[in-house]
Amino acid sequence: MQAGQYYAHPRNRFWPLLGRLYGFDPALPYDERVCMLWAAGIGLWDVLDQCERQGSLDSAIKRDSEVANPLPARLCALTGLRLIVLNGGKAAQAFRRHVALDAGMRLLLDRIDCLSLPSTSPANASFDMARLFAAWSALKNH
Repeated sequence: MQAGQYYAHPRNRFWPLLGRLYGFDPALPYDERVCMLWAAGIGLWDVLDQCERQGSLDSAIKRDSEVANPLPARLCALTGLRLIVLNGGKAAQAFRRHVALDAGMRLLLDRIDCLSLPSTSPANASFDMARLFAAWSALKNH
């Protein structure tokens, strides 16, 4: 079942982490949490538009099924964009494979930072909330 929300899995630590970093209640209704991120200058979008996988683990994504979102056109239009943050290694790999090689993106990446942070997924058990918070606190510098 698809919730139609980013980070809807109840054990994903994205919303508690960003709530702590930006001072909002991660239990707010989804639309209000998204608005809190927008107010902090943060937008959300997946690198991949679609893919096939068994279960919810990113490691189960079938690479030949990946279809990227049209990020180059969207991101190049955001003249105030300062930072692209990738939530975990699989997002970073997909970004490099499908997005960063685009000619327009190469120009964009010359003027903005790209930061790969540890995954907030509960599958990333090697990072407890304290370690995630320390790593994701880098967002406050941008």
